[in-house]
Amino acid sequence: MQDFEAIRAEFPILDQSIHGHPLVYLDSAATAQKPQTVIDAESRFYSTINAGVHRGAHELAARSTMAFEKARAQVAALVGAHGAEGEEEIVVTPGATAGLNMLATAFGNASLGRGGKAARRFALKPGDEIVVSKAEHHSVLLPMQELAYRTGATLKWFDLTPDGRIRSDTADEVITERTKVVAVTHVGNTTGAITDIAPIVARAHEVGAVFILDACQSVPHIPVDFHALDVDFAAWSAHKMYGPTGVGFLYGRRYLLEALPPANFGGSMVELAWMDRPAEYMAPPARFEAGTQPVAQVVAAGVAARWMMDIGMDRVEAHERAITHELLTLGNVPGVRILGPASEDRRIGTIAFEVEDVHPHDVGQFIDAQGIAIRVGHHCAQPVHRHFGVFASNRASTGVYNNVADARALVEAVGKVRDFFEV
Repeated sequence: MQDFEAIRAEFPILDQSIHGHPLVYLDSAATAQKPQTVIDAESRFYSTINAGVHRGAHELAARSTMAFEKARAQVAALVGAHGAEGEEEIVVTPGATAGLNMLATAFGNASLGRGGKAARRFALKPGDEIVVSKAEHHSVLLPMQELAYRTGATLKWFDLTPDGRIRSDTADEVITERTKVVAVTHVGNTTGAITDIAPIVARAHEVGAVFILDACQSVPHIPVDFHALDVDFAAWSAHKMYGPTGVGFLYGRRYLLEALPPANFGGSMVELAWMDRPAEYMAPPARFEAGTQPVAQVVAAGVAARWMMDIGMDRVEAHERAITHELLTLGNVPGVRILGPASEDRRIGTIAFEVEDVHPHDVGQFIDAQGIAIRVGHHCAQPVHRHFGVFASNRASTGVYNNVADARALVEAVGKVRDFFEV
């Protein structure tokens, strides 16, 4: 079993200096760095078996298809999509945003009568409700807003506790008999708070609503089992779980994917096509994977999933909790306010903060000059920032390659900000 310093050494990008300082990378919530094994997997695919999948009868096409489907199985295992149909519950997408938009579009198509009787469970009309929360990334909020606009449904939302947690205790009030879709984040991308989704899922299913989970910030950091969580759909991105950019995944219960009408159309997703009648579409997941897939990236994402499982997600969670504890001492720096839970209980190492009387972009530039990479802005989550009474913030976020020394370096740098700007 590797220790975490050995794991850190697997990331070649970290072996450099920025502005004369050793690089401290604390922006994994935006995108995670890649271990050499993932980098090699993508390169090796292009060097040895590059070909289109599920098409062609030549040997390279067969090998490429096998590698592609092996990667799907590895990703399924990472998120608990186990059992005989587990691999068939994983749809390849260009990213989490694309997966969430795919669902919104498919629900909209069902609302127009596409998909037949089986798809009626996804149809929306005026008077129906879609529920989100104030903590959502715009990639959840905006597709659900647009779906409401297109169908006449009403958008509702969970409010937040003072420290930014989703008010799961109000599930019975927010979710009503008119609710058809509930979409919330598993872990807040600004607050780092882990949502207590159990009462929300239970209430959604009690009224017959479909539950969608944004798992972008949970899959890379904590053990996740979608079957055990009882969610209907979940979306996440490979680049946040140490895999390549340009690819993501959508989990869906098998029977729901079978009932869901497609959202994108083209090659490789149609069983029979005619000129004078509607096409017959393939079974999931192929039905939702129109066109040429990002095969090399999927293969590398499968390697990333296997690599994470080899480390052990329980170990990853425990390792990052120790770093989170250190990062939370930012709250002890004069003039600094943490936007989110102040303890490491039920949260990950994603910590947004504001420095009194210093603009977040100025803070970010000062921190960058110390060789430390953090995020500045509203993190594609403006409503949660308004909840805290700010427009933007700074955000530090951990990865498996970080250590306590990284956290201390950031806390020390932040402690110098207000003096530097003569506040």
